[in-house]
Amino acid sequence: MFWFDLDVQCLKIVQQSVTDPYGILKNSWIFDNGSHPGFICKFTGVECWHPDENRVLILRLGNLGLQGQFPRGLQNCASMTGLDLSTNNFSGPIPSDIARQLPSLTSLDLSYNSFSGEIPVGIANLIYLNTLYLQYNQINGHVPGEFSTLYRLQVFNVAYNHLSGPIPLSLMNFAESSFAGNQGLCDAPLTECGRRRSKRRLRLYRINDESSIGAAAGFVVGFVVAFYFPHLFVFSQKLHPYVVRI
Repeated sequence: MFWFDLDVQCLKIVQQSVTDPYGILKNSWIFDNGSHPGFICKFTGVECWHPDENRVLILRLGNLGLQGQFPRGLQNCASMTGLDLSTNNFSGPIPSDIARQLPSLTSLDLSYNSFSGEIPVGIANLIYLNTLYLQYNQINGHVPGEFSTLYRLQVFNVAYNHLSGPIPLSLMNFAESSFAGNQGLCDAPLTECGRRRSKRRLRLYRINDESSIGAAAGFVVGFVVAFYFPHLFVFSQKLHPYVVRI
């Protein structure tokens, strides 16, 4: 099997492994007539290195309503540099061996899905990665410190997940918006981890102090009123009022 046959096999397995409720891949990815070079380059979302070669460069499957777990078979698209699965209904974990499957990736966009679990440390082995979008998913755990090896990384976003812990120093230069919506994340460019805890304690102390001051002030005011205006304190026993003399 030649390398261009592997790319055809890649797309066949991808098509079979995802749920395609709108039939976009089913109606566009037709393999029965695949006898000429470059026929897969006309498939929806497929960009080739050359229009006359069955060799996938980028796979753009964003906003197609696709469902299921992370597509299978992508390791057969060995020369692929870009993968876009954004704005679909994919769920489940991101493969821990994603760098082994797609070692040449420069761009990975998994945003606006329901991927869960932790960010795979293996993403740090995608040494050519320039762009990584993981925002708006259900990802938890920490941002791997191993991402310090991604020297080419220019765009990074993990906003609106369930991440926690300190942000690695190697990512501190990215905008605050890249980390927004993760209540457990801290350190630059967000609030320092220790400072966040201190502010929370200080807020509790202030609430307690204000409650104590309010209670004391109420006692003093009540005592003064009772002393000078005893007739205001009227109580009832079996509906017969009487005045408490001070």
